[in-house]
Amino acid sequence: MVKLEILPQSFYNQSTLQLAQALLGHILVKETAEGITAGYIVETEGYLGPKDQAAHGFKNRITKRTEILFAEAGHVYTHTMHRHCLVNVVSGDVGIPESVLIRAVEPVLGIPIMQQRRGEDKKERDLTNGPGKLCQALGITMNDYGNQFTQAPLYIAQGITYEQISASPRIGIDNSGEAKDYLWRYYAEGNQYVSKRKFKERTLITM
Repeated sequence: MVKLEILPQSFYNQSTLQLAQALLGHILVKETAEGITAGYIVETEGYLGPKDQAAHGFKNRITKRTEILFAEAGHVYTHTMHRHCLVNVVSGDVGIPESVLIRAVEPVLGIPIMQQRRGEDKKERDLTNGPGKLCQALGITMNDYGNQFTQAPLYIAQGITYEQISASPRIGIDNSGEAKDYLWRYYAEGNQYVSKRKFKERTLITM
């Protein structure tokens, strides 16, 4: 049984790109009436707010949807894209709308529940290898918006350390000017649960 020790608030007090890397290997956990589901975070993307054309907080835009991005780091920012829920970790200083998107996790707890939610015919590696997929599998919804990752039902727990990670351009932001080329996507090198494993432009980082 995996021990779930919730990461303290102090963990989130680091720069957005550092946090995007530091999250890799830790465990994303969701408690629901059906049971606990969890997975090792294997892929993230950093979004640097005001100056990042791909970010929801670009030019400090504040709306009903984005207001939580201006809060203290460690809050939950969920939003929908193409009818799918995506989950982000609010990061950076208060008043600066930055965040880290969790793009993929490696299932570790509650796999039968994930299969029920995603479809019995899904291979295990396809349950959570994408930001929309992982939210469906773990039962993460817009109701989690504004909560904190330091307390149930949605939290991040102490995990493992990956010896080598890679950095590459972020995915699905082709209309974001030069921001589409920033190497702000991070993933566990060689992990089969990463959403897109083959990328021509990437940089290896030894942890």
